[in-house]
Amino acid sequence: MNLKQVPITRIIAIAAPLLLASIAFAQEGAQAPAASGGEPQGSIISEVFAYKNAGIIGYIIVLMSVVATALIIENFMSIKREKLAPPDLIDELEALFDEENFQDAVELCEQDKNYLTNCVGAGLSKLGHPFETIQVAVREMETEESVKLFQKIGWLSLMSATAPMMGLFGTVTGMFVTFSAIAAAGGSVSPAQLAGGIKMALITTIFGLTVAIPVGAFFFVLRNRVIRISTEVNAIAEDLFERFRKAQ
Repeated sequence: MNLKQVPITRIIAIAAPLLLASIAFAQEGAQAPAASGGEPQGSIISEVFAYKNAGIIGYIIVLMSVVATALIIENFMSIKREKLAPPDLIDELEALFDEENFQDAVELCEQDKNYLTNCVGAGLSKLGHPFETIQVAVREMETEESVKLFQKIGWLSLMSATAPMMGLFGTVTGMFVTFSAIAAAGGSVSPAQLAGGIKMALITTIFGLTVAIPVGAFFFVLRNRVIRISTEVNAIAEDLFERFRKAQ
């Protein structure tokens, strides 16, 4: 992992649990007087995740967080320089190009499919054509491969944008429940009758922001990684074919 990315991911990983823990301790502290009066108090976590408080919208946001976490882990595991352009494979391709053994290079690219071999294979398919034709084929494949990576991490951007909207939807729904209770009671209601709708509004908002903020941060980290790795691999692929420019 790039050294510039390490602090960001570590800060997010540490800050998120601490933030949730601080909220939980604050809530438990606020409930302490009631608990000392002898009334049983439920766990703040169980209260937050209770269906009557979070509602179907809250559970959808929780599901989004699970999917987003899986995507983040998968992207960090797969979008690596070692995966997209293995060092051993680079050395082997360079050796084959130096020996002008292009047939074996083609077979190697077909057997081991990744970002680098797809770009090199596109250039090898145009051998015998002018260098400009080979260069265009390589660059078109580079664009295609980079677009695939951006599409892969694009789901995180979508979830980062959708989560707060879902939280807002839950907020509006909670306020609708609250005003429905007021209307049903003819305007004279107790705070307990309004608590359900207000809880739903607040909890879904918290859920939406809790998902959107870290997922958005991880998206930008992964986007920067894609840009960096794509630039490096593109340079390696184009450097392999520079000998054809000189020969021409």
